[in-house]
Amino acid sequence: MTAGYSGQAQTRPRPKKKSRRGKFLIITVIVLGVLLVAADFALAAAGEYQIAQRMREKLQLDEDPSVRINGFPFMTQAIRGDYTHVKIEAVGVPIKNEQQGVDLRDLDIVADLYNTRVELADLLAGNVSKATIDKVEGSIKVKALDLNRLANQVTPFDKLSIEPDNRVTTTPPPAGTPKTTAAIKLSGQTNVAGKTVTLTAYGQIALVSGAIQINVDDIELEDASLKQIIPQLRQALAIKIEPGTLPFNAAPTSVEVESGAFILRGVITDVPLVQR
Repeated sequence: MTAGYSGQAQTRPRPKKKSRRGKFLIITVIVLGVLLVAADFALAAAGEYQIAQRMREKLQLDEDPSVRINGFPFMTQAIRGDYTHVKIEAVGVPIKNEQQGVDLRDLDIVADLYNTRVELADLLAGNVSKATIDKVEGSIKVKALDLNRLANQVTPFDKLSIEPDNRVTTTPPPAGTPKTTAAIKLSGQTNVAGKTVTLTAYGQIALVSGAIQINVDDIELEDASLKQIIPQLRQALAIKIEPGTLPFNAAPTSVEVESGAFILRGVITDVPLVQR
């Protein structure tokens, strides 16, 4: 009995060895997983770099735009040669076309690419001449800084701000119908006969043949005694802006107002990643 008990006591350390092997296997799996994730992100970063280079040329930018290939893992998309969602963003973009009278200096440009189709080897080599995109949703954001500068061409303005006109309740268009008008509120200061005039203007911004047209209906002055200058101010704020084409030459189809800016949006389908 004593000898049997002693033999059982000697075999007790064996489970510890199995436990150590299990821990080693778990650590190995974790390390391999981390390495695979790191490799996946590295490949995605290489692909993003190549797209950024091509987009810099296509959009005629001074710097590489921000490019993000969404979706994980990247490798499964790469194997299919179909990248579900690629987001491209560029800020502070200038657009100048003297023939068309376009002179904007601080645009934000966004392009959402859905189902970009290109082989991984071609993508990593920067050979995207055959790459196609099922759908592109593009937008251009025009900020108060550019609006202030354009308004100054008629009447000097200062601290001109953009806000939605929340006094107006608008009925949203039917589903699938682009929104081509939006209520807008402009606030700022101007100078009349050496006197600073603070004003708030209410009106509409409309999409007209790819351009933005502002029409002011009502102006409130901090100094009501200066109401005789309201027609002049209304005319000065009736600004038309030609922001140029959207990314990938998408035609603008809708406009909206947010705090500090207004945005043109458009959609285009079946387009090449780069011009052939």
